[in-house]
Amino acid sequence: MDRAQLASFLRTRREALQPEDVGLPRGPRRRTGGLRREEVATLSGMSTDYYSRLEQQRGPHPSEQMLAALARGLRLSLAERDHLFQLAGHAVPRRAVRADHVNPGMMRILDRMHDTPAQVVNHLGETLAQTAPAVALLGDETRYTGLARSAHHRWFTDPTARQLHPEEDHETQSRLLVAHLHASYTRDGRGSRAAALVNDLLAKSPEFSRLWQEHPVPGGYCPPKHFLHPEVGPMELHCQTLVDPDESQTLLVFTAVPGSESDDKLRLLSVIGGQLV
Repeated sequence: MDRAQLASFLRTRREALQPEDVGLPRGPRRRTGGLRREEVATLSGMSTDYYSRLEQQRGPHPSEQMLAALARGLRLSLAERDHLFQLAGHAVPRRAVRADHVNPGMMRILDRMHDTPAQVVNHLGETLAQTAPAVALLGDETRYTGLARSAHHRWFTDPTARQLHPEEDHETQSRLLVAHLHASYTRDGRGSRAAALVNDLLAKSPEFSRLWQEHPVPGGYCPPKHFLHPEVGPMELHCQTLVDPDESQTLLVFTAVPGSESDDKLRLLSVIGGQLV
């Protein structure tokens, strides 16, 4: 671990970030152009004291989990993230195995959608980041571990995963998720995390096995999605998507027809979301 270089790298990346880059107000009393240490700590999910000690060359040896959190908080590119790991004395994460690092461009867009349900998911259906309204709408999908990180896996193994959707939509949703996993499996091949998901679901879910044998293919059109929210009731939402260049991550944005009852409910969720999660 090169404490001096690690501290310098963290400081330069913090000072290069503007509040607007991460969805924070600049405020009239800000004297420096970059972010404050406490802001980076909050964005990274750690204490200000812990982060400050790293910049002051007197902190502990950060774990891989803490470094990944710092990379997300500082909106580092993959190359910058790899450099951060090396400075901290860790091996560079394998890019082909895990798609956990949110594309910085995706994060910049997500940061500006603080009043809209939006989230970044990878090609395995794992949610990597959510806005507060998305948590209010869908629940905290980043809290899961293991195979359950994948919404595709939860849909076929956890009955509670289907409670947000009316029963008449379950077959369509099941077919769509299987189609997405088929595409991921074809792309990543045997021995991949996609293959591990598929093999586990083939063993546990007869419904998944039946649909898998049909080789469904994702369609180009995404029809409106229906939700049965426990707080605001039924909603009809549209899901707009933005795919990153290597097609490993997608930004999902949930909207409603302006002036509709679903639009009113979505606005209500955005306002009271902090009270529901």
